[in-house]
Amino acid sequence: MEKEKKKFSFPSAYTVILLVLFLVMILTYFIPAGKYATLSYNMEKKEFSLVQPTGETSVEPGTQKTLDKYEIKTNLDKFKDGSVYKPVAIPGSYKELERENKGAFGALKEFLNAPIQGLEESISIITFVLILGGIIGIINKTGAFAAGMNSLSKKLKGREKWLIILTMTLISLGGTTFGLAEETIAFYPILVPIFIAAGYDALVAIATIYLGSCIGTLGSTVNPFSIVIASNTAGVTFTDGMGLRIAMLVIGTVMCIVYTVHYAEKVRKNPELSLIYDQKEELEHKFLKNDFENEAPIFDLRKKSMLLIFALGFMVMVYGVKELNWMFVEISSLFLLIVFILAIISGLNEKTFVNEFVTGASDLLSVALVIALARGVTIIMENAMISDTLMYHLSNSVSNMNGPVFTTVLYFIYILLGFFIPSSSGLAVLSMPVMAPLADVVNIDRALVIDAYNWGQGIISFIAPTGLVLASLAMVDITFDKWVKFVMKLMVAIALVSIILLAIGVYL
Repeated sequence: MEKEKKKFSFPSAYTVILLVLFLVMILTYFIPAGKYATLSYNMEKKEFSLVQPTGETSVEPGTQKTLDKYEIKTNLDKFKDGSVYKPVAIPGSYKELERENKGAFGALKEFLNAPIQGLEESISIITFVLILGGIIGIINKTGAFAAGMNSLSKKLKGREKWLIILTMTLISLGGTTFGLAEETIAFYPILVPIFIAAGYDALVAIATIYLGSCIGTLGSTVNPFSIVIASNTAGVTFTDGMGLRIAMLVIGTVMCIVYTVHYAEKVRKNPELSLIYDQKEELEHKFLKNDFENEAPIFDLRKKSMLLIFALGFMVMVYGVKELNWMFVEISSLFLLIVFILAIISGLNEKTFVNEFVTGASDLLSVALVIALARGVTIIMENAMISDTLMYHLSNSVSNMNGPVFTTVLYFIYILLGFFIPSSSGLAVLSMPVMAPLADVVNIDRALVIDAYNWGQGIISFIAPTGLVLASLAMVDITFDKWVKFVMKLMVAIALVSIILLAIGVYL
C-alpha cells in the first residue's frame, strides 16, 4: 500500500521570525558595518551631544548655529520642545567601520542572545499582553462575552458589514492621528468572537483591525511618531503636503473597507470560500466556547457591568496615549486596575478568579514570544550596524534621479528600509537628514520625501515579519501564508495609488 504523502504545512510565526533572524544574521556578513554621526539635544544642560561613527562623544553649543554647521535643516525649537527627541543623523558623516570577527561561536551566541534581549526590551508590551489575556480568561469564565455576543448578533442581523465599516474607520482615524498600532492587539479578543458569531471568519477580524491600523498609520496626517517627527527633522512643517496625505488616507481606507467587506460577505454567504475554512471548527471552538453550551447565558447587570468596565478601559487607554503620552507601563497599570475591579464584581471566588486569570494569560503567551522574537531581529541589525549602511548606499542610488522616477524609486527604497527598520520614528530621524536634501537637488517639495517615507514603510507593514503582523496573526492562530494570500492584491493596488499620488505631487 502506497504511503499517503504528507501535506505541506506552513511554518508557525515562531519559525518564520527565526528564519528572518537567521537571514539577517547572514546579511551581516555581506553588508559592511557603518554609522552616521548623530546629534542629540540635552534639555537639562541645553547643549548638543555629538556622537561620532566610531563612538567618540563631544559637546556642542545648544544653538541654531550648531545645526546649521552640520547641515541639519531643523529648527532648534523642535529639539527644545521635544518634538525631535531621538539622535539625528548628520548628512555626509557616514563612515564604514570594522566589524569584529566573532567566529562561528560568537555568531551562534549572538543569534541565541537576540530573542532573550528582545524579550527584555519588549517586557512592557509583553506585560500588557499577558494582563489582557488574564482579563479575557476571567470574562470568558463568567459568560459575559457569550451573553454580549448573543445580544449583539441579534441587533446586527442583516447589518453585519457595518461592524467592519465602523471598526476599520475608527481604527484608521486612530492610526492617522496618534499612531494607533501596538495597542490594537487589545481589540482581537473582543472583536474576533463577535465577527465569528456574525457569520464571518477570523481573517475578517484580522483584516478589520490590522488593516485599519496599517492604512491609518500609512495615511498619517498628524501622527507625532511619523509625519510630525519626519517633518521636523526634514526642516518643513507637518502641514506641508497635507492635501495628498488626506487623499491617501481616504482612498486607502475606502479600498481596505471595500476589499474586506467583499471578502467578508462572500464568506458569510458561502463559508467554504473562506481562506481558512480548514480551521473553521477549531477557531469557532476556541473563540465561541463557554460553559453554557445548552443555552445562551442571560445578559444580566453583572455581565453588562464587566463588559462596560472593559470597554471603558480602552477609551481611557486611547485618551492616555493621545493626550498624556502614555507608554505600555501606564497602559498595563490601567488594565491591572481593571483586573482588581473585576475581582470585586465578577462573582468568582478567589481561587477560581486567579486560576482563570493565569489560564487566560497563558493563552496569549504565544503572542508575547512572537513580539520578543521580532524585536530580536532589530537587535541583530543594531549590533551589526548595517541600518546606516543601507541608508547610505540607497540614498546615493537616487541622488541623480528626478521627477516621478525619483519619487517612485524613493518609495521602493522606503519599502526596503521599512522592512529592516520597523520603527517609524527611528526611520524618520535616521533618513530625513540624508534624504530630504535630495529633494532640493531634484527641485521637488521635501514633503514628497516624507510621503514616500510614510507610504513606503506603511505598505510593507502589511506583511513585514519584523513588525506587528505575526503577533496579530498569532492572536487567532492564522498562518502567515494565508494572510499574504489574502492581502497581496490589496497591497499592490494601494502601492499603485501611492506611486500615482507621488507623481501628481511632483507637478503640483
